[in-house]
Amino acid sequence: MNPGWILPLVLLLPALLAGAALVAPTRRAALRLVAWGTLLCAAAAVAAASLALHRSGELTSLGAWLMVDALSAYHLLVMAAVFTLSGAYAHGYFREDAESGEMSLPTARRFAALWFSSMASMHLVLVSNNLGLMWVGIEATTLVTAFLICIHGTPTSLEAMWKYLLMCSVGVALAFMGTLLVAASTHGSGVEGASALLWTELRDAATRLDPKLLKIGFLFLVVGYGTKAGLAPMHNWLPDAHSQAPAPVSAIFSGFLLNAALYCILRTLPLVEALPGNAGWGREILVAFGLISVLVAAVFIIAQHDVKRLLAYSSVEHLGIVALGVGLGGLGHVAALFHILNNSVSKSVGFFCAGSIGHLAGTHDMRRINRVTALSRVWGVGLTGSLLAIIGAAPFALFLSEFLILYAAIQQGHTFIAAIFLAGLALVFVGALRHLISITWEPLTEPVETHRGTLLEHALVFVPLTALLVLGVWVPAPFWSLLERAARVLGGAS
Repeated sequence: MNPGWILPLVLLLPALLAGAALVAPTRRAALRLVAWGTLLCAAAAVAAASLALHRSGELTSLGAWLMVDALSAYHLLVMAAVFTLSGAYAHGYFREDAESGEMSLPTARRFAALWFSSMASMHLVLVSNNLGLMWVGIEATTLVTAFLICIHGTPTSLEAMWKYLLMCSVGVALAFMGTLLVAASTHGSGVEGASALLWTELRDAATRLDPKLLKIGFLFLVVGYGTKAGLAPMHNWLPDAHSQAPAPVSAIFSGFLLNAALYCILRTLPLVEALPGNAGWGREILVAFGLISVLVAAVFIIAQHDVKRLLAYSSVEHLGIVALGVGLGGLGHVAALFHILNNSVSKSVGFFCAGSIGHLAGTHDMRRINRVTALSRVWGVGLTGSLLAIIGAAPFALFLSEFLILYAAIQQGHTFIAAIFLAGLALVFVGALRHLISITWEPLTEPVETHRGTLLEHALVFVPLTALLVLGVWVPAPFWSLLERAARVLGGAS
């Protein structure tokens, strides 16, 4: 039996669950469906990734319109981890609102349906071999996730939703132009018809593509998808959307939605790099956007007071770090892919803790939050640990992936790039650490009742943080091999 059958299942399963969510009999049933249904969808994605990784080439289906190779398999695994954690957290996060009646049955149904629809659209991005179908997936994520931002319907969340829709729609429109230009670059290359948008066909014919059209198309794609990925200076929508969305939604935004958009750029990069005499041209563009993102984020992190907005600007920084690593190439490719996992996990936990601390403290303003560990042992310690991980404190895995990117820059003789990168990291470290000290060690202004936390809450915080600590001191050989296989798709490994 052809194992490619699992790829349509990866798309169909969350779509069916989205339909089932619309007829959930109770609010509790809708939230339970989010938790258990997400786990089921994640299992299907992991199975698809495993089948692809155990094959020598790519796993394809539906006439090669769907395809999973090492790069998409790795992203599927990261997405499965983020959504599994976020789905379990969402059940507990909304449970009190559901039991008190603050969250109505239609709202619970709508949230669950939009949640699974976002999974389906992100899966479509990752398993598409057709660049046009990949664009459709990104456009679908924009439409679906916009309504997750304003699930509570507050004025500020509605404003954030419109800003997200307007900016990302413009970005996706630019990406559409880039996709058309990439297809047009196949003229005279022997790639014809519907095959002009198949990534595998474009890869095999890369040296015969029209260099001018392909390079212009790549610029459109970087700016277009870069807007959705939150790369500076196209990042303006991101702090508002991430800070106003419910914590589970913020977690999937920062934990994977940004990665899905950046993934589309990574898919096109090998085509540009294969052009005769143009090696390094596309990577230089990513280096520039990466450094700008790190520096812009550093400035805003220093001046930030809202903990969720701080995490949002941190996402701008870390997506910039990934772009920088990919732009450097070689070891930088491996380190950038490693950083994707590290940032996704740490940012998910960070938003879980920030959202729960915000509920307990009644605010996300760090100037009004004291001794988070006194408010809640699990969420307070988790917020402290996740912020330390996010700013690259040793021995968390983010320190290792950032160090490897810095090492790649120095190894290649890019000392100026390394200096700017190091300066940006230092600014972020000092700025965020100042906020962390303020909310962790400043004395309480009044006595509070300590939230003890459930077993599930402890697991959602300490299992991921422990994993980041372990990966910071020991990277298992099979995992490093997976990173190298994925990096080879981008055109390099070390």
